[in-house]
Amino acid sequence: MGARGDEIVTVDPATEEETGRYPFMTGAEVEATLGAVARAFRGWRELPVERRGELMHAAAQILRGRIPELAALITREMGKPAGEARAEVEKCAVTMEHFADGAPGYLAAQPAPSDSERSFIALEPLGTVLAVMPWNFPLWQVVRAAAPALMAGNTILLKHAENTTGCALALAAVLRDAGLPEGVFGVLMVPEDRVAGVIRDPRVAGVTLTGSAAAGAAVASAAGGALKKTVLELGGSDAFVVLDDADVEAAAATAVRSRFQNCGQSCIAAKRLIAVDTVADAFEEALVARVLTLAVGDPTDPATQVGPMARADLRDALEGQLRRSVERGARVLAGGGRPRRSGWFLEPTVLAGCAPGMPAFDEETFGPLAALTRVSGEEEALAAANRSAYGLGGNVWTRDVERGLRFARRMETGGVFINGMTHSDARLPFGGIKRSGYGRELHAFGIREFVNVKTVWLP
Repeated sequence: MGARGDEIVTVDPATEEETGRYPFMTGAEVEATLGAVARAFRGWRELPVERRGELMHAAAQILRGRIPELAALITREMGKPAGEARAEVEKCAVTMEHFADGAPGYLAAQPAPSDSERSFIALEPLGTVLAVMPWNFPLWQVVRAAAPALMAGNTILLKHAENTTGCALALAAVLRDAGLPEGVFGVLMVPEDRVAGVIRDPRVAGVTLTGSAAAGAAVASAAGGALKKTVLELGGSDAFVVLDDADVEAAAATAVRSRFQNCGQSCIAAKRLIAVDTVADAFEEALVARVLTLAVGDPTDPATQVGPMARADLRDALEGQLRRSVERGARVLAGGGRPRRSGWFLEPTVLAGCAPGMPAFDEETFGPLAALTRVSGEEEALAAANRSAYGLGGNVWTRDVERGLRFARRMETGGVFINGMTHSDARLPFGGIKRSGYGRELHAFGIREFVNVKTVWLP
């Protein structure tokens, strides 16, 4: 589940059994990896983007051919239910194909009329990008950052979460087997306290991180001191707003799926469920009824809908947020305890009466806990939704789509989904504001984060 002395030890969250040991890299090994990735950039950037796309397509095909083993590895290392793990691998393949096909257009030189006969904007790679990635989507998080950066002509140095080290090495093997040149994608196995030194290395051109706000601040501080570009996708406390004319049953069904997939361990999960008084009773009843039917158990069982949390410390932290919220007036409507079994499980939990001043409302709750808040009307719903330090995603439910659009435009987030579940899609930019970070992944905005926007002027 993390570092022990001079090695990484991975543990199955459902059984608490050890699954792997990986020695931390020595200083010489880190230097060799950094050197290889930096050297590989010279040739990789010169490779035509169409050829890079062919290699990315090959990687997507290999991913699909390895879905059973890669999904099993995801489940074993972080507890994701088997069906969700298979879907994660497929999503990685789709995203690789999207950027393989879309990169030539996204990166094309753009004419820029000026005082010359001819001037244009060229988009050129920066160099080696350090990707500091989390455990909750151990392949997808890496691919959504790496695929566009690689297609732009950058090389990637991956520092993955320690508890998903096997996934990092498995993805590196996929890219190697697809034919990517040696060094284009490198894996660093180092403890967190050595990351800042890697960021400061002059061979690293930029850093992309998905993680907590605290981790983002630490990386931004190190990168800022070295004048390195950063993209930060940080935490979220997404509001899921149910207005008085909403389809309550559809909203409840989507809220349950959004909040409890991946055992609630998603930055864009529907965490704060805000319902207008006139529909709050019906929404609460429909929500709780669905939560109580969720199948919790062995994540390798195809029937399981909610598996364990990824680490014991994460469960402990969520239980602390739950306890303090109840002490401040929240009520438990469902769950709240630990199932009687091995593994780091927590029952799918619904809290009612949540309000500012409670951890369930103010903080990011990263696990199977839904916080219900009642409001008097649309304006109070908007104020509650925006009363957050975070601004990643959001939802609004209403039968009047134009009303939903007006509401969405006033939400302080990087994305809003009307009558649908917040999700990431390679065709749409992804990222947040406030303590949810800055910069964008995916879409044209994502592939252009780590490029040099170069003005070329000709007489």
